[in-house]
Amino acid sequence: MCLAIPGRVLEIEEAGDLRSGKVRFGGIVRNVRLDFVPEAGAGDYVMVHVGFAISRVDEQEAERTYEILQSMGALAEELGPGEDTAWDRRPQ
Repeated sequence: MCLAIPGRVLEIEEAGDLRSGKVRFGGIVRNVRLDFVPEAGAGDYVMVHVGFAISRVDEQEAERTYEILQSMGALAEELGPGEDTAWDRRPQ
């Protein structure tokens, strides 16, 4: 099953025309390509599919989507064994 998972952009990195950033999904942080969402900035929420942010969403939509995916058991499969799937809105 392919899903877009909401995450919070923690920081942006630019190298020439390439744009990426660190995005928090629950208790984990991953590098994500941000080329498709040039309007996204640090603190924003994005929907990520196979390592690419595909849209920007507000915090309430991100939280609601995350909770639905978690209740379906989909996050454990998508994020991998042993990774924390609890919703975590604030970077540490």
